[in-house]
Amino acid sequence: MNVFPLFAHLAGRRVLVVGGGPVAERKVGLLLQARAHVVLGAPATTPGLTQLARQNKIQLVDDVFHDAWLDGVWLVIAATDDRPLNRRIADLCEQRRIFINVVDDAVLSSVQVPAIVDRSPITIAISSAGKAPMLARRLRERIETLCDHSLGPLAALAGKYRKAIQKHVPGLRQRREFYDWLADGPVGAAIRARRPEQAESMLEHALLRPRPEGGGLVMLVGAGPGDPGLLTLNALRALNRADVILHDRLVSPEILSLARRDALLVPVGKSPGEDHDATQDHIHQTLLAQARAGRCVVRLKGGDPMIFGRGGEELEFLHRHGVRYEVVPGITAALACAAYAGVPLTHRRHAQSVRFVTAHNQCDSDSTDWHALAQESQTLAFYMGVGRLQALAGNLIAHGRAASTPFALVENGTRADQRVLTGTLGELPGLARLHRFKAPSLLLLGQTTALADTLHWFGARVDGRADTSHTALGEIPIEA
Repeated sequence: MNVFPLFAHLAGRRVLVVGGGPVAERKVGLLLQARAHVVLGAPATTPGLTQLARQNKIQLVDDVFHDAWLDGVWLVIAATDDRPLNRRIADLCEQRRIFINVVDDAVLSSVQVPAIVDRSPITIAISSAGKAPMLARRLRERIETLCDHSLGPLAALAGKYRKAIQKHVPGLRQRREFYDWLADGPVGAAIRARRPEQAESMLEHALLRPRPEGGGLVMLVGAGPGDPGLLTLNALRALNRADVILHDRLVSPEILSLARRDALLVPVGKSPGEDHDATQDHIHQTLLAQARAGRCVVRLKGGDPMIFGRGGEELEFLHRHGVRYEVVPGITAALACAAYAGVPLTHRRHAQSVRFVTAHNQCDSDSTDWHALAQESQTLAFYMGVGRLQALAGNLIAHGRAASTPFALVENGTRADQRVLTGTLGELPGLARLHRFKAPSLLLLGQTTALADTLHWFGARVDGRADTSHTALGEIPIEA
């Protein structure tokens, strides 16, 4: 680290601010929030600083800087536009071992004033060590959106009952679970609803109730399609809460890196050719064993767990065995891949509906309503279909879908190596083989997919209509 992060108690302590302009006024405001005894020295001041002095909120010295101003001072803020003066003040502070911040001058400063997210008593400070304050400000703006303003009252309530919680909730793991309940459960909800008395009453009641031993929790969490930026806030919180994470094969390493450092990561993804039912049974038994051991278990699935992810089967299993569970939805592949390929799934002129279809074991199924899938004015999103493109295209055309229907095939959607192949349905199998598209790929079919040619904005695009060397439908098999 270039700087050592530190929070200072300045209440009642003397802090000198040199300068009387708008910058000095902003610094004075921060110091007053920390209840510092502010001494402001300057021959001229803004109206706001003058008003603070009249209200006896600051001590004003209407003069040019004198060395004696440093007597008894804990911290100095130099906020003048006179660099020689700032340097002189900095040298004197160095001699007296007084911390100083020279505004916009990291070289002369012995301390930095960070960008602040204030959720008192929670305070988040961001510093770039004076190298890039604008980036620190931008980061603060993002963190502001993540931190609900109820965080401060919640922290104050937890602090008020800290000793009682330590007494009634023994054990670090149980206490962590209690604090998670405090933030995510009815107490936190009451605080967000501006009902502090109700929140405190519920907390007191929870401390008096005997807490059952054991009883883990399974959280079924959608990891989204791959881009870690598409992870929901609730999913991120679940990853930081989990003791054990059972994750699918296609969950990206970038998302797994966001988990708690001491969480146990267990890969349980299914691979082509293996017995998927046996693997699913193993997942069920692992979830049950970990939950019965009292652990918080995250079942992390790519996309959304309730769309072609066997999420329903896992919830049914957990329900039968009396295991507590929660569901955190994720952005499913069809939504994300379409957005990153520049394809609107619906359009008032081209598609009034959208269907999500799994191509796995469906192309040869008698139960598939191919006539309905072949209808116009709809967008089709086929999951797990890259190995079935030959049969899929053939069935759609045979049931009335025009061979000229445009498609967009999205490989590794939302990831750095995303590719989008566009063309027509009749050419789909040959083009996919020619350009070596492999799983994970999602097929989008319908008139809206033609917009990918002009609206595409992310990753590489392959225009199949520019190819003349590919073979027609039926001539080239597609690899799984």
